[in-house]
Amino acid sequence: MAAKIIAIITVSDTCFKNTSNDTSGPTLVELVKELFPKSTIQTTIIPDERKIIEDKLKEYCAKNADLIITTGGTGFSNRDVTPEATKAVIEKEAPAITIALTIESLKKTPMAMVSRSVSGIRANTLIINFPGSKKAVVECFDVIKPILHHAIEIIRNETTKVKSVHAEMQGHICPHTISNVDVSKVALRPRESPYPMLEMPEAFKIVDTVMSQWVGGIQEVNIKDGLGHVVAESLYAKEPMPPFPASIKDGYACISSDSVGVRRVRAAVTAGDSFNLLLQPGECARINTGAPLPPGADCVVQVEDTKLISASPDNETELEVEILVAPKPQQDVRPIGFDIALGDPLVTEGSVLDAALLGVLAGAGYQHVRVRARPVVAILSTGNELQDPSEATLKPAHIRDSNQTMLKALFKEHGYDSVCEGVSRDDACALRTAVTHALRTADILVCTGGVSMGERDLLKPVLTQDFGATLHFGRVRMKPGKPSTFATCQFEGKTKYIFALPGNPVSAYVCCLLFVIRALRVCERRSAEFPRLRVRLARHFALDPRPEYVRAILKFTDDIPHAEVLGNQCSSRLLSACGASVLLELPPADKELRSLAAGTVVPAIVTGRMDLN
Repeated sequence: MAAKIIAIITVSDTCFKNTSNDTSGPTLVELVKELFPKSTIQTTIIPDERKIIEDKLKEYCAKNADLIITTGGTGFSNRDVTPEATKAVIEKEAPAITIALTIESLKKTPMAMVSRSVSGIRANTLIINFPGSKKAVVECFDVIKPILHHAIEIIRNETTKVKSVHAEMQGHICPHTISNVDVSKVALRPRESPYPMLEMPEAFKIVDTVMSQWVGGIQEVNIKDGLGHVVAESLYAKEPMPPFPASIKDGYACISSDSVGVRRVRAAVTAGDSFNLLLQPGECARINTGAPLPPGADCVVQVEDTKLISASPDNETELEVEILVAPKPQQDVRPIGFDIALGDPLVTEGSVLDAALLGVLAGAGYQHVRVRARPVVAILSTGNELQDPSEATLKPAHIRDSNQTMLKALFKEHGYDSVCEGVSRDDACALRTAVTHALRTADILVCTGGVSMGERDLLKPVLTQDFGATLHFGRVRMKPGKPSTFATCQFEGKTKYIFALPGNPVSAYVCCLLFVIRALRVCERRSAEFPRLRVRLARHFALDPRPEYVRAILKFTDDIPHAEVLGNQCSSRLLSACGASVLLELPPADKELRSLAAGTVVPAIVTGRMDLN
């Protein structure tokens, strides 16, 4: 779906007076970002005044907003007038949305009976009222989330997409829901993988070559949201820093030619003050660190090199001090442009914005910066045995899906946002539908599960037969993650990139780091490689016939860090990745080398934060 304009209105006298009280608005922003990652989100906080609410709703509708969600003002009190304001604005009601919200809310609490939410349409804008609490916002958004894309498509008259959904609902043949994969002849399934086994360097080279073709363009971000982004243009100082001669220490601004002796304290200058009177010989001015030097002064004498001679009777004003050490010109003074001169480069194109660079840009007056756009990433889990981790009761023969939560956090840890697409059953038609939905949102789709040799491992044939995908590789000589797959396809006129990873959590974790994070870095035209270092094995380790990537933490007790392997390295045991800061790159076993002794130096890929242990 194309980028949408979505408005979030918090209605609350309390939040209007103190915006820090608003928790429902920011919560909604995060929920909307996940469902509409390319959307433009506008937020506002207004008081519980019917006329103000009506005017704000009309304003956003006039701006052609696709969706407006209000929070607050839906209760029984005299100030709760959001429903009345909404009814006055909408042209068509959407009662089923309101009923669905009420039914689901009543399942949570009988207090939902005192909420009076209204939903409806004005022109091309869908308007929905939510209660004002953070908890209610999360619950209500979960209710409407499945229909928002389709509802907006109907209102916007996006005919092709609407017909596709209708065909699916009515059981008509729809190219996005009927798979070309024949799963009936189980006995004839391949007994050996048809995909050649690639070595890791070759797989990395393929990822780099293919992903370098992604063109994402340039986007402008507020520097508050710039952390980790790659700068798309070089920026230069528009003003010197400091813009005036500034004191480096607390002390007295003096004239260096006066040398030592008693000085009359003419004034005090603190940071943020300006002092325009010319300092005369025999005078000084008390000054604080960072304050501008008064005219005529050319040095600062620190407090420790002075002695009080006289003060006012109440001791609130210094009258005279003695300079004990002869100062030199420009002593303890930062001249104009000492830190940054006018026109100095602040950040060069291709730099990654870190905390220090953002501070430099803020100090130089930049509030927005152009950065290289990032792909939209979607995460899809597959498996008949998976259920949502939020479900309290575990169904028979089921496990809770941990991969989406883990991968979303892993992307966030490395600076990237992602969208969760839920769980698809191991069914060819269901997979085709799920992949279709995900590709409408994402540039890069990361799937877990369904890529091995089981009779229900259908993802590879679905990609090739239903989407005409090119599989750049379908097996890699590595442990864990041998069946990892990388593919591309054309979808709705655009190239889409698909990483189909094993379903075992550790395999998904390792392969996401090695392949997908790498791909995202390539898209931003930054170094694809993780830092590497040499470490000593803390214990003996038996080698596998395949090159193995072992999760470990480092202990800094020697000139070379020692690597502690995190327990059993079974690919289903995610505990072996908890707290891992490195992946040890261990060679495959051969006739001469079947294990590595404690103390052996091996290479390690730095993938996480390293804490001192």
